[in-house]
Amino acid sequence: MRASFLFLSTDEAGLLRVALPAAAAEEPDELVVVDNASSDDTGRVAGESGARVMRLEERASYSQAMNAGIGACTGDAVALLQADTFVAPGYLRAGLAALAAPGVGSVAPRLVRALGPEPHQRTERLDTAGMVVDRRRKNGLVGHDTPAAGWSEPAEVFGADGAAALYRRETLEDCAIAGEVFDPDLERWASDADLAWRARVLGWTCVYEPAALVHHIRTYSPSTRETMSLAARRMQFRNRYLMIAKNDPLPSLVRDLPRIALYELLALGHVVFRERHLLRGYVEAARMLPRMVRKRRTLQRRRRAARLPYGLEPRA
Repeated sequence: MRASFLFLSTDEAGLLRVALPAAAAEEPDELVVVDNASSDDTGRVAGESGARVMRLEERASYSQAMNAGIGACTGDAVALLQADTFVAPGYLRAGLAALAAPGVGSVAPRLVRALGPEPHQRTERLDTAGMVVDRRRKNGLVGHDTPAAGWSEPAEVFGADGAAALYRRETLEDCAIAGEVFDPDLERWASDADLAWRARVLGWTCVYEPAALVHHIRTYSPSTRETMSLAARRMQFRNRYLMIAKNDPLPSLVRDLPRIALYELLALGHVVFRERHLLRGYVEAARMLPRMVRKRRTLQRRRRAARLPYGLEPRA
């Protein structure tokens, strides 16, 4: 299976100086860097590491930039990586072995937290062992900030976190709507959960592979949410509703309605009394709902044509 490594950099040349040599040492069939209109040395650093550089002259959203990069990759497997991810020796071999199993569309590596790019800045705390979307339809990180050594067994998970995910190209193509793998309407927040959910609707599974190790500098976690801009918080808030509208299997939505309704009531109270700016998130979600419904119809037609059941559901 031919493998492509895809990195996205937005003024992150300093991180690429460490990330790219580690990736190149894994000997992927191609190494691609999307230079997202950077004003630093991203292009030069990428070229020095033997990467093919795709330069975007205008700054794009995460989803748009990743879609451009995926389109430039030719491998049967595509590792979606970021400038702040540093693969460990054996990552590619372990990931491809896990991806080779029938029905597996993606692999979530063992992401371990790093405080910076240098080896001495790496910790023993888990960043994540994959993503979960629980029965409230809230997405989160599996095992975040627990001892990394405790996550040594492979397992099926909801999906792979967008910081580092290894996808089968066939899965990416299957999930694309109007040629777009990542949904540009979501822009950034939860776009990885949305992709993972679409893959599940279409019958693909994701496995966590602990032998595929990646060190990651996590700039956002629930504990650092207060540092986000108000616009980013609203985007994160509204995108949850958009991916539910697009992907949620109707039987599981009905089953979990009491749990969801209670969560929504509590969320509304939080918005009204603590973060009133999020009220605009409801408005934005309502405005974008027709587009999500159209995408849902496309996804469901594809599911029915493949004679698949409703898809793998969110978990407790």
